[in-house]
Amino acid sequence: MPRGRGPMSVNFDKAKDSKGTIRRIMKYLDAHKVTLIFVVIFIVLYVACNLITSIMLKPIIDDYIVPMIKKPEDGNLKIAFIQILAVYIGVIILTTIFSFLQSKLMIKVAQNAVAKMREDLFAKIEKLPIHYFDVNPTGELMSRIVNDIDNVSIALNTSINQIISGVLTVIATLVTMVALSPILALISILTLPVMLVVVKKIAEFNKKQFIKSQESLASVNSYIEEYVSGQKVIKAFNKEEDIKDGFKEKNEKLRKEGFLAQAVAGIVMPAMGSLSNISTAITAVVSGILAINGQISIGTIAIYTRFSKEFSRPINEITNQFNVIQAGIAGAERCFQIIDEEVEFPENVGKPEIGKVKGHVEIKNVYFGYEKDKPILKDINIEAKPGQTIAIVGPTGAGKTTIINLLTRFYDINQGEILIDGKDIREISKESLREALGIVLQDTVMFNETVKENIRFGKLDATDEEIINAAKLANAHSFIKRLPHGYDTVLSDDAGNISKGQAQLLNIARVILNNPQVLVLDEATSNVDTRMEVKIGEAMNSLLKGRTSFVIAHRLSTIRNADKIIVINEGQIKEQGTHEELIAKRGMYYTMYTGIFEEAG
Repeated sequence: MPRGRGPMSVNFDKAKDSKGTIRRIMKYLDAHKVTLIFVVIFIVLYVACNLITSIMLKPIIDDYIVPMIKKPEDGNLKIAFIQILAVYIGVIILTTIFSFLQSKLMIKVAQNAVAKMREDLFAKIEKLPIHYFDVNPTGELMSRIVNDIDNVSIALNTSINQIISGVLTVIATLVTMVALSPILALISILTLPVMLVVVKKIAEFNKKQFIKSQESLASVNSYIEEYVSGQKVIKAFNKEEDIKDGFKEKNEKLRKEGFLAQAVAGIVMPAMGSLSNISTAITAVVSGILAINGQISIGTIAIYTRFSKEFSRPINEITNQFNVIQAGIAGAERCFQIIDEEVEFPENVGKPEIGKVKGHVEIKNVYFGYEKDKPILKDINIEAKPGQTIAIVGPTGAGKTTIINLLTRFYDINQGEILIDGKDIREISKESLREALGIVLQDTVMFNETVKENIRFGKLDATDEEIINAAKLANAHSFIKRLPHGYDTVLSDDAGNISKGQAQLLNIARVILNNPQVLVLDEATSNVDTRMEVKIGEAMNSLLKGRTSFVIAHRLSTIRNADKIIVINEGQIKEQGTHEELIAKRGMYYTMYTGIFEEAG
């Protein structure tokens, strides 16, 4: 597959609109409106109880503590003080309960919303065209599904309820402060615009920095994924130190970007704390002067000192979560960039199914290039009648695999048409097209499941008996029975506990189970030894019976019996015919065939 081609690579140099991203996040909360209503109710109750505890300080001090200091012998006053203190403690307990309930419900809502976002992201990845994965590293996509979604989850868990609680607290506190003393309220109000300006300025800068930090993290993940999977090659060429140096460079970039993002976010809390402390100090001085002049009571001083803190506390709490919020927005943006990508062949939605396939395949006047101005295939014409085997041969880079990619609609042709039973494959649903095709690739893909489930991937509702019969036809049954747990043996990552040849036999069994009418075999025996090649060859013979098939092979001895051999070079068909006809021509195929055997000899 080509790497680095096409328009699908993602550019993160500029962050998208934060407000738009937040609106999209909120849409995931729409399904939980009832729960969110209860969250808001509990937040309101929490704010109300918290405000009551502050307001109660004034009567507790002015009406009970101060009088008791003056009249310590008054028993009734002491009883009344104990009673109001019990009420005060009860309100504090209620505040704690409401805080717990709103937090618990919000976490539930957040986790459900994030789960849906993760589902949408994964579902979209499943619908993306193959060329998207050619130009976007696997580690990058993994970073978005895991790290970026996790950042959104953390932000939702804590931020929404704190924002609602903070806004309500500021409003309620402000109204109460103005009612008690407009002069003292003015002092707190004057610090609010300064706080908001500081937060806004830092947010504008730090948003971009968090985007860069997430990019660096994705780059590190991609590097790790690529080179951990390539350990055999790295060790074989003694490149451990070079790879380690490369990782050190990327890791250092991540450290710098992460440090700058966190450091800038860390400035916010101390800055807000300083402004809050200045406001409190000024409030204390002014309230002290007013108290000396007899304009306010000691209880009013106490309540205003607390209110000054309560007024700035919500802003401090939000800024304390500042880096979490920024990381969550940045993560959501990166996820939405994938969700917004165009699906594979959107114009194909709703097209009819191909129906029962006989296997007559025609490739007519096809031109194609991964980049339209750089054609790879030029005027390709191939016909395969039902049941015929068409072999495609040629040097590396000639365009053999590209033909297969077009037949399966991993890519779409630029010009010409591909017909199956007279139907243009662009005019039928891609799902039914691929159900009609069986594909055996050079690189087998096995999943971290049992042998049985890996074969069943070809037909999810297959019975155990059908799976065993498919394995027998694929020459895989005997080696499967020798595995530690037979068909219930769990394959390790990349099928590391079986050989490549055995994995290929399982792949063939999977295709046999699917029972397609048209087969595509791309270098299916290139990674195995001669003994295993014989077994795979026998399995392929079982697979090919009665089916139309396209076979790409670098070992020309494996396609001698093909009904037609297509010789392709530089994107054009140079020769075609049977093995005997092409040998008799003494052209390119003859040179390739005899050259291989001269080398072998």
